[in-house]
Amino acid sequence: MHDDTTENLTRLRRLDCCAISDALDRLGLQGQVTSLPQRSGHGRIAGRAITLRLVTGEPPAGPPRHLGTTAIALAGPENVIVVEQRTGVEAGCWGGLLTLGAKLRGVAGVIADGPVRDIDEARVYDFPIFTNATTSLTARGRVVEKETNGPVTICDIAVYPGDYVAADNSACIFIRGEDISNVLNAAEEIVAREAAMAKAILDGTPISEVMGGNYEHMLEP
Repeated sequence: MHDDTTENLTRLRRLDCCAISDALDRLGLQGQVTSLPQRSGHGRIAGRAITLRLVTGEPPAGPPRHLGTTAIALAGPENVIVVEQRTGVEAGCWGGLLTLGAKLRGVAGVIADGPVRDIDEARVYDFPIFTNATTSLTARGRVVEKETNGPVTICDIAVYPGDYVAADNSACIFIRGEDISNVLNAAEEIVAREAAMAKAILDGTPISEVMGGNYEHMLEP
């Protein structure tokens, strides 16, 4: 990937999602999703989105292909696979063999708006998956892959291929490429301010004084 991506991801991986969320608030941007808890793996992840959308009905024309395999073939260590399965049908949009394939590719993790199968296997592989539901029900005969690397909707947030993604136990956050520099700069400034406030508290300044005016004006540039 382009050097800018590598540098941006290095900076993004240092930031927790609360700081990134505050930066989005400061900039008047949206992208926070707080309803997809981490079900497997440990620690925060960051990467650029490879997207996958599942629907009901017939699969697209062409040779049969198992859902998710194209996304895995396109992905690597600087990617997060982002899956939309908002059909309302209970059916797995991701499963154990896909997890193994993604793990071997070094993929940073998966974020799924829809049920995920074989979550215990993902835990054995220590592979990060964030999802709002788990299931035992297969996709076969229920949902099909509509598109890889097209726009998807994740909990009412539009996500596009190449968007920057960060996720931890507080949230999953999606950032457009044209916004990443401003978001990183704002988040790093907020983290520095909070670190200074924490130091003041450790040095004995009353917390009411530290968190008075300083905290209320934290999101101001």
